[in-house]
Amino acid sequence: MNTKHLLWHGIISSVFASIAGVVYFEVYQYLMLTEFNSVVNWSSIIGASTLGCLLMTLGYWGLLKLKLIRFIGWLNFIYAILSFASIIGAMDASLPLDIDFPELFPGLVVPMHFFPALAFFTFQPFFQITKSN
Repeated sequence: MNTKHLLWHGIISSVFASIAGVVYFEVYQYLMLTEFNSVVNWSSIIGASTLGCLLMTLGYWGLLKLKLIRFIGWLNFIYAILSFASIIGAMDASLPLDIDFPELFPGLVVPMHFFPALAFFTFQPFFQITKSN
């Protein structure tokens, strides 16, 4: 795998994570009859998904350049732990007082914290890094 393939892996993963996040955002708000647009919007979902996937790409690139491909499993484990740790901010968020049903907010944002890692890991077999690279 070269840097070009790795960059495409990150871009495609971020596009799919962004799409999944926006679709989930709209469906959740519609089904729960809530509106959290003043707190979370499409731009923040797309930006966070893109940032998450590109940071994962950067980690893979670093291991590739250092010829430490055997540590990909550990890097994936770290990404999973960081995804879990990132929900602390969502659980501790203070919402504006005019929002109806604030108790539904964690149900909206917590699953979206896993979308970048899920998309990246889903597309990983299509951009498989081999030790011969």
